[in-house]
Amino acid sequence: MEGAIAIRSEIRTCLQQKGYTLRSFADLSGVTVSYLSTLLNVDKIKPISVRYIDVIASALGQPEGWLYELYVEECFVTGSPHRSRIKPFLLRCVEIGLTDCIIVVLSRMLEDLNQLELVFEIAEELHNADKPKEAVPFYECIVENEKYQHSERLAISHYRLFRAALGQNLEKNREAAIRFAPFRNRLPVNYQLDGYYKLTGTSFNQHKWDEVEVYADEFQIVVKAACNDKIRRLESKKKAEPLVTDHPFVFYYGYSYLMKSLALQKQKKYKEAKAYIYKYNDLSWMKGMDKKNQKQVEQFKLWAEGNMYTLDILTNKRSVIPRYIQYLKEHPDEILAGLLTILESANNYDFFVDELLEEFREQISKFNKLSDKTHRTYYFSFLHELAIYNFKNERMHQGLNCTLHSLRLAIIMNNDSDFKQCVTMFELNKKFATAEQKNEYESIIKEEGNDEKFSNCSSRSGFWVN
Repeated sequence: MEGAIAIRSEIRTCLQQKGYTLRSFADLSGVTVSYLSTLLNVDKIKPISVRYIDVIASALGQPEGWLYELYVEECFVTGSPHRSRIKPFLLRCVEIGLTDCIIVVLSRMLEDLNQLELVFEIAEELHNADKPKEAVPFYECIVENEKYQHSERLAISHYRLFRAALGQNLEKNREAAIRFAPFRNRLPVNYQLDGYYKLTGTSFNQHKWDEVEVYADEFQIVVKAACNDKIRRLESKKKAEPLVTDHPFVFYYGYSYLMKSLALQKQKKYKEAKAYIYKYNDLSWMKGMDKKNQKQVEQFKLWAEGNMYTLDILTNKRSVIPRYIQYLKEHPDEILAGLLTILESANNYDFFVDELLEEFREQISKFNKLSDKTHRTYYFSFLHELAIYNFKNERMHQGLNCTLHSLRLAIIMNNDSDFKQCVTMFELNKKFATAEQKNEYESIIKEEGNDEKFSNCSSRSGFWVN
């Protein structure tokens, strides 16, 4: 009650200081005299909406958020949370960035856990308004206070927090994935599809091949069940709402097998990997596909062709390299992954690819401009293999340059295992380093990585040529 009285006292004081009567202020603000009189009555307090607080503040020339700290009490003037005031107030606090007020209101609300329903409603409204970061405090509130561990509301909140946390920092991505993973099977099907897509990708970027396999296997179960349900509905001609997902349905089907095959490939289980490529090579059999789905079918067919070449090259079938090179030229987006494959095979089977690297010099020089985490992961692996290739061919200076470059990249991505791998490689070859390379190495390991450092480092030339 004290806060409610204080709000009205502040408004009255401001009116007096500026020389307004209720009549003159009513003319200025558009709020009727009778309503102003009722609102400002401290003997018989009538709740005031945050909209009227904003109207009065604007008319008085006060900044946005004026009296909001006092308005927190207004939300609880009857003793319990009042939905019609709390929800607009919290949404307005989000809009103008008053985090402290949000925290105080949420804390007061959760004296009654039945208010979690309203907190979740606000969080979902913010999410649907494309404000995932702003919704985080509300979802965190659900996660910390939900008493029913198998509630769908809790699982969705974990899912939203996982999605909001994903960025270029691989260690933070992993922490978010670990937190979300136990709730992955408690989600509605559409969220499960997107959740598994993000989980497998996060583990892939961390080179956690066993995890990728586990998630891909579970992913396949979910996507097959959804596919069978879709087929049954089409055959029975039952009307049902389509699954609302980030990608066309066929994408999830193909992606689950793609990730399984890649995880097997990375573990050198090439025969098993090939079997899974066949499962996403031709997905045209799916029923009820629109143009977006058909486009994805073609994309998976393209990936399957490239990954078949990959497996052949990794098993030393060098005769396919000319055809693979032509494939890469026709599909430039695949050049980074393709050159990584060829370098890996060259290192395993001791053959030279200098002319090939020279042929793609221009494309290689642009790899550093690829800023998403998956491409950066591939680029790190490319640099690592290129360093090995140079060392094997006694080009120590170029090998150390590659190692320094990849070391900076590992720092940017905050990938501890990659960082240690680079440090080990540099230390093993440190005796061949120039004074400049040693100084740069010592400087790198003392500083935090960022995009500017990455850009500066990536301008280095001479990765493979003398």
